[in-house]
Amino acid sequence: MTVTERDLMGGLAKGLAVIETFSPNHPRQSISKVAAAAGLDRATTRRCLLTLVHLGYADHDGKFFTLTPRVLRLGTACLATMPLPQLVQPLLDQLSDEIGESSSVSILDGAEIVYVARAAQRKVMSITLMPGSRLPAYCTSMGRVLLAALPEAQARERLGSVPLPRRTPHTLTEPEAVMAELARVRAEGYAVIDQEVEIGLRSIAVPLVTARRVIVAAVNLGLPVRSEPIEELAARYLPALQTVSSRMQEILR
Repeated sequence: MTVTERDLMGGLAKGLAVIETFSPNHPRQSISKVAAAAGLDRATTRRCLLTLVHLGYADHDGKFFTLTPRVLRLGTACLATMPLPQLVQPLLDQLSDEIGESSSVSILDGAEIVYVARAAQRKVMSITLMPGSRLPAYCTSMGRVLLAALPEAQARERLGSVPLPRRTPHTLTEPEAVMAELARVRAEGYAVIDQEVEIGLRSIAVPLVTARRVIVAAVNLGLPVRSEPIEELAARYLPALQTVSSRMQEILR
């Protein structure tokens, strides 16, 4: 299908850009802040925000705008049409019950991972993760697995050329250092993160692969920091993750 500018709805695109400026780090925003983040002028941004308020997707306290739970309908509708969450959830539940740790499945969206399924045990992060949650790909185990599956040029493009945000003292922030780690993940088939996302959190992830050897998602275990050396995580948890990956490969034939 050939699409021209006349086929597109500029207003819808601008409204979506406004919604995407809200995040866990920026839940309450002024018109000026949203305009700068969305790359829109103030008048257009104001109309978009007031439309969202009118439709029930946002609230306004006179100065700041916040999204309402109604906006979750958009993400829920998307997730409900995807077969992967329904297929993988029973495997995640079984994995978490056996290991006693939280497990998740995510897909790659630009430079971020999006959680599509989760089985929670204990809480090891300060934020609550659920289907639809997003985290940066460069410093997460699932993100590195998914970035490593891309052609090198595409992975480099998503990382950019400037230092990445430092979430903890352990975070790899130089794109070249992350690229070197992606090469290791590509060679070994799994990724291990040691407190790069948040202090006290480790994780290990493997890809979910179709029968045609296409990586469609990643599955991980989130682990609290214990006395065991980081080098022992693979020996202890990798077999269980690889079992989930193998079972999903059979399902995704």
